[in-house]
Amino acid sequence: MTHHDFILTLSCPDARGLVYRVAAFLMDRGCNILDSAQYGDDETQLFFMRVHFDAPTELEATALTEDFASVAKAHQMRFEIHPAQRKARTLVLVSKQGHCLNDLLFRVQTQQLPVDVVGVVSNHPDFEGLVRHHGIAFHHLPVSAETRAEQEGRILSLVEALGVELVVLARYMQILSPQLCGALAGRAINIHHSFLPSFKGGRPYAQAHARGVKLIGATAHYVTTDLDEGPIIEQDVERVDHTKTPTHLAQLGEDIESRVLARAVRWHAERRILLNGSKTVVFR
Repeated sequence: MTHHDFILTLSCPDARGLVYRVAAFLMDRGCNILDSAQYGDDETQLFFMRVHFDAPTELEATALTEDFASVAKAHQMRFEIHPAQRKARTLVLVSKQGHCLNDLLFRVQTQQLPVDVVGVVSNHPDFEGLVRHHGIAFHHLPVSAETRAEQEGRILSLVEALGVELVVLARYMQILSPQLCGALAGRAINIHHSFLPSFKGGRPYAQAHARGVKLIGATAHYVTTDLDEGPIIEQDVERVDHTKTPTHLAQLGEDIESRVLARAVRWHAERRILLNGSKTVVFR
């Protein structure tokens, strides 16, 4: 019999027998668990689970979701079931720094990322050629203080019209309004540098050089109304020394940002991330 695979993710108050209930539900429907991961948080008393399973061809995500609802209700579960092979429809936002955009587009073209980039939005025209070279629609949406609400409305219209599941801020140098943050809650990922100590404002790598930092890094997180303080998905660092100029630091920083963002996008698309309050659970 030919099978096809799905991913079930869930979170709920921790209790005995949760793994058994999930496994029994799948077994009763002729499904086979391919891999499974779970985590119980002692602090929040919440349980998190991701199950990748193979199912008979007559079973579809909608029917499985409807059937599992009774199990979920009994245990106060928040859950989703998605076809494992479906690529996440993704909209990328970018400004005038293109290293993360270029890296993402290359990874998508070479099938290293399980996403379908359905469009790129920018408040500048700089990367239109790059985007169109990849056969992707480019939307130039300039923004100012006076036009921000209108511009964000057009972004939301694109999200709805294109069926976007994930929005990636690939060095998009605009602060999103609380309204847009709310509309994209849990499905918008941002990337930014993270220095120890932290440097805000313009020319952060020059500031870091002036202070003689020994570590530079990057953080990918979900977007919230708290600027750069959403639930963290992934971070990475590299050690540097006195020989590195501000230019060297910026180049290293771009590399770190690109790979950290790519990991976060992959894990989101593969349904490996579950929100745990102000934190995340990431089943790698």
